Amino acid sequence: MVTSSSIQSEALPFESVYAAFAASAAQYPCHDFLVVMPETAQIYGIEPGVLRYGEALARIGALAARYRAAGFGLGHRAGLMLENRPAFFLHWLALNALGVSVVPLSTELRAAELEYITGHSELDLAVAPAARHAELRAAAVAAQRTVALCEADAHETPRAATPPRDGKPDGDTECALLYTSGTTGRPKACVLPNEYFLLAGVWYNRIGGLCALRPGAERLITPLPMTHMNAMAYSTMAMILAGGAIVVLDRFHPRSWWDSVRAARATVMHYLGVMPAMLLGAPEHADDRRHDVRFGFGAGVDKTLHAPFESRFGIPLIEAWAMTETGAGAVVIANREPRNVGKSCFGRPEAALEALIVGDDGTPVESGTPGELWVRASGPQPRRGFFREYLKDAEATAAAWEGGWFHTGDIVQQDADGQMYFVDRKKNVIRRSGENISAVEVESVLRKHPCVADVAVAATPDAVRGDEVLACVVPREPLDDGSLASTAAALTQLCLTRLAYFKAPGYVAFVDALPLTGTQKVQRAALKDLARTLPGTPRCVDTRAMKKRQD
Repeated sequence: MVTSSSIQSEALPFESVYAAFAASAAQYPCHDFLVVMPETAQIYGIEPGVLRYGEALARIGALAARYRAAGFGLGHRAGLMLENRPAFFLHWLALNALGVSVVPLSTELRAAELEYITGHSELDLAVAPAARHAELRAAAVAAQRTVALCEADAHETPRAATPPRDGKPDGDTECALLYTSGTTGRPKACVLPNEYFLLAGVWYNRIGGLCALRPGAERLITPLPMTHMNAMAYSTMAMILAGGAIVVLDRFHPRSWWDSVRAARATVMHYLGVMPAMLLGAPEHADDRRHDVRFGFGAGVDKTLHAPFESRFGIPLIEAWAMTETGAGAVVIANREPRNVGKSCFGRPEAALEALIVGDDGTPVESGTPGELWVRASGPQPRRGFFREYLKDAEATAAAWEGGWFHTGDIVQQDADGQMYFVDRKKNVIRRSGENISAVEVESVLRKHPCVADVAVAATPDAVRGDEVLACVVPREPLDDGSLASTAAALTQLCLTRLAYFKAPGYVAFVDALPLTGTQKVQRAALKDLARTLPGTPRCVDTRAMKKRQD
């Protein structure tokens, strides 16, 4: 029997993501590949129904031929602003067949973000709804890029401005760029080769235990966005390699979740920590256990809700740890008993992974002591399965791998049995409903408002979303109590016009001064403590009602 610990040493089963899909389509031509639920179809304005592997392969082949005729191939990058529509998968696979890397673009992105990503990634093509073409065209002009624009269902594609490179796609070919927020104020782009996605699928299909996948039999439902690695790498590749069906919702709808699960005949569900909390908040129902789900795969469930959820709905929530940067090169999962439910346990590392927990001085800590998690793949290729690099940022890549270990920035602890427990995030990133938000990025926008003398952004606890964004603002001129609400609204609105809605402050607190170090830098630990105490105080304005998805 081949185990997941051997993944690091064996040859890739396929040369590309497209090749893996084509093999499954040949084996399971009549099996469901994509399932579009009626409620999702209505929101997207598309037809509900099922797309089978064989039918999808034919459509992907036609798209690939169209892109090839337009001159696209190796070395090109294509932005996909297609949300969780079937078109995302079809265009991704068609472009992958030609060696074109895809850059998933959230529809929440606004002008400043689009301009940065367009220029930084050097986009050659963008596939997006016609309503977004003007914004993308403006972003391309600002970034001094020639970008071909087309809709997902267009019959023709504008020609590529530059010829493709010679060669044929293989495991080392760049498959995607995924942008992830860091602490530097600008999102970093993780370069992910075909190998990254293939190994994610191989790992998932081999982990076994409570997460054992049955070839040709699984139906995986996920509300998570295809702009993130969970849905794009783990959900998608797991089902492609298993010949299973992917049921992708536009997003998480708590009221209709179980109806969708039942109607889709889902056997696996992917979740974020916010989902169990919302589902448990609904009144108990006789149908709570009437479903076919065998397990949930995710991370971040509130430890006080973990056992109650499993008891009520009859589903084990399997907690896992990974990052966009680590992929399947370093993933830990609690897929076997004992899972230590209710303790933020995410399992023990397998033989394929080497892990260290270190203190601030970089030396290993004793068992039971919290420290930063450092990881690498076992064997002669310590970076296999990881991201290749941060695009155009050799310094950040080298820093992340200092000393030959990938520094995760996550604080964990390990017990005497080797089980790992999540403690906290070391990096200055706010995690709201599964979205990573750079505090520095939000601060840079708020500083553009004329009333702001200084500002610092931090996380404050939110019962539903995990964290909420809180901005501590030092005003240029004193504000009376009557102008606090209008000023806070203006600051939040500024962010809503420049950033994705979820990055905008949910609270704006007006303070006399920020906690600073001796060198006049923001003292982040003190700020974090302060942010916990501000909501509900007189000079802290709740602006959460303004944070709504923008069409």
